[in-house]
Amino acid sequence: MISNIEDREFDGIIEKSTVPVLVEFWQPGCGHCQALLRELEKIREEVGEHLLILKMNVQENFLIPGELEIQSLPTLALFLNGEFKQFIGGVGKKELILEQIFPWLEDSH
Repeated sequence: MISNIEDREFDGIIEKSTVPVLVEFWQPGCGHCQALLRELEKIREEVGEHLLILKMNVQENFLIPGELEIQSLPTLALFLNGEFKQFIGGVGKKELILEQIFPWLEDSH
């Protein structure tokens, strides 16, 4: 299962991670957000030890979504070595997401 992350723990987890971190910004009641979570579960099963996948509820957390200027949901953001690298497009399709994160996975080992 994909773990929740909150504003107060965000920087510490992102900075300590030895693998790239993919964060889904979502909110309850968002159908596309739930569909994306199912795809992220599949990705986690496939590349789990090479990628940390987390989710952040934007109704409960405001600081990090504000800093990243999250405009629409769901949004996927990729972090490496404690730094934001890019937003990931192709939301909802496992293959499109994997295509975009694969180069970062290679760089991290």
